[in-house]
Amino acid sequence: MTILRVGIIGCGEITQVAHIPTLGFLSDKFQVTYLCDVSDNALAHCAQKVIGATPQTTRQAEDLCASPEVDIVMIANSDAFHVPHALLGLKHNKTVFIEKPMALSLADADRIIELEKQSSGKVMVGYMRRYTSAFIDAVSEIGSLDQVHYARVRDIVGPNSDFVGQSGTFPKVFSDYRKEDSEALASKTAEFLEQGLTKELGIEVNADTANQWRNLGSLGSHDLSAMREALGMPKGVLGASLCSAKGPQFWSALFQFPSFAVSYESGIDEVPRFDASIEVFGGKKTVKVCFDSPYVKGLPTTMHIREKMDDGSFRESMVRKTYEDAYTLEMKELYAFVAEGKSAKTTSEDAKRDLEIFGMIMKAGLEGQARFNKN
Repeated sequence: MTILRVGIIGCGEITQVAHIPTLGFLSDKFQVTYLCDVSDNALAHCAQKVIGATPQTTRQAEDLCASPEVDIVMIANSDAFHVPHALLGLKHNKTVFIEKPMALSLADADRIIELEKQSSGKVMVGYMRRYTSAFIDAVSEIGSLDQVHYARVRDIVGPNSDFVGQSGTFPKVFSDYRKEDSEALASKTAEFLEQGLTKELGIEVNADTANQWRNLGSLGSHDLSAMREALGMPKGVLGASLCSAKGPQFWSALFQFPSFAVSYESGIDEVPRFDASIEVFGGKKTVKVCFDSPYVKGLPTTMHIREKMDDGSFRESMVRKTYEDAYTLEMKELYAFVAEGKSAKTTSEDAKRDLEIFGMIMKAGLEGQARFNKN
């Protein structure tokens, strides 16, 4: 079996908690050969965590992307650098695995899509929930419904630190950043906010709109990407409520599909629980898929079915196909994508659709606020 060599850009929480351990457990398929970060301490810490040979380390993403010792460029750093580093990987004809969000402006998404067409490299985006067995089974069950009448998408969670602290991975946070690195991050963040909000949507960038855009790109992208696979693209947003930069972080929207509506509610608070699900209502059957925190290994995604049987009786069932976690299943798909030529469903074109939905939510929410303030 071919062992694929992985270079990881970004040695923060997700790399320490999920990627390095998972790739190490799949040592018959992957070997981490290169690490890149702007923190020297993070590089030293993560290099010790890699199973197998000690990886090379660098502060320059170009070094990693150009290395002949790297087959897959895994991008897991700050959102602001996903696009420039994806473009670097494609420039060097590498397979690029990008943690979501792939991009936070339509223009940046198009840049990746266009360069991918010109490169012999290819892109897979890290929507790990969509690779869980229960979700795949639920999509099949939803497809068997005579008609969808209504659906709910819910994702309300506590702080990641509550789950990370109990994950057994003992990640560390480092702050040995140079002034120029902090300035570059601030500049890139301002750049994608200006492009994604002001230039493309006509929305002023302020603390509230920037905060909501970032929330949609982080937690929201998981929910909306999975919703799209299960139900398709919404036709529009009937109404939305946005969060502010201060206080509790809760937001919601009501999507219009051709023959049904979907309610979406999401938020982050201080309660240590993970409440994420997609529930779809047919005439005689309801299908619900429930997600747990991916930061704790062995917590299964489950499918729940409630239905009226032909004899008039009621049946309720719960299916847990596997205890394999979402990241493990996703990395197995990444291997099949690279080594076996299997198509990926989380492509660059697919990821762009999330940005379209983000825009729908932002516009509907701000229009609703304007009407409320006017009255």
